[in-house]
Amino acid sequence: MNDGTVTHTRVFSAPRELVFRCLLTPEHLTRFWGPAGMSAPLDGITVDPRPGGVFETVMVADDGTSHYTMRAIFDEILEPERIAWTELGSGLRSVSTFTDLGDGRTEVTIVQSNMPKAFLTPKAQAGFRTSLDKLETYLRAVPAAPA
Repeated sequence: MNDGTVTHTRVFSAPRELVFRCLLTPEHLTRFWGPAGMSAPLDGITVDPRPGGVFETVMVADDGTSHYTMRAIFDEILEPERIAWTELGSGLRSVSTFTDLGDGRTEVTIVQSNMPKAFLTPKAQAGFRTSLDKLETYLRAVPAAPA
């Protein structure tokens, strides 16, 4: 039986500082945030990267038929090691840890707890993994220099 906790681990061929920055910078987030078939317009992203700060995204279906707003409060920002937030409304908590593998690669482990049942379905989990695919593709294209 699933207790509402899911863990995703992915290794990215990018330095830890860059991967960390991509998850906190609207200009980066707009390029990959959301599952396949969704986009996150820059004007719909708010990031105040500090404990108690707001994290909000509006994801829009590529065909324009629907949108989804995610509103969260940052619980912890430990640069460049950890980002944690809790979604308002659902109570879903997401903790991302960034491990420097020492060779220009970064392992990211995302533990999501208190997940609503709808987010635990195989389809929803597959959708989440496509957002990690989009991040991987983006990281291949973005220069490692500070943004």
